[in-house]
Amino acid sequence: MAGRGGRSGQATTEVVLLIPLFIFFMFAFVKIFGLLILVQRMEIASYYAARRWQLESHRNMQYQASFDMGPLLTDIQNKVQGYLGWGNPELQNLFALANPGPTVTVQPTEVWNVVTLTVPISETLLFFKVKTLNTTMTVTKYVPNRDRPILFRLPGGEG
Repeated sequence: MAGRGGRSGQATTEVVLLIPLFIFFMFAFVKIFGLLILVQRMEIASYYAARRWQLESHRNMQYQASFDMGPLLTDIQNKVQGYLGWGNPELQNLFALANPGPTVTVQPTEVWNVVTLTVPISETLLFFKVKTLNTTMTVTKYVPNRDRPILFRLPGGEG
């Protein structure tokens, strides 16, 4: 059936069926892109947390309990949560962040401090629940204890 000027027109059925399919794939692409951005932001945030812990924490047990595990860790966690978009509804939806929010934990050992960033993500991606989805993403960084370097001297040498 020819339209105006002898050209055939677009079938309405094709447009009606293809537009919702296009929108679904567009949302899926945006969610996957959001998760990729979240992984990159997690790497940056975990580096920040580990480096700041390395430079500002103490070896002395007296300060570890009162300052390091208290105000320092809380401030690091608040900065990491802000960077990852916690508290911003648009970014929480894009990154599929779930409660209780991103957490930073530190496990001091003899040589290393193990800094772990754990981000819970929602099982609901797009409009349906994904049962096989792991609901947490974790990044672990190992940072050395901040000791003062020992002066290296060759045996029998001066200085």
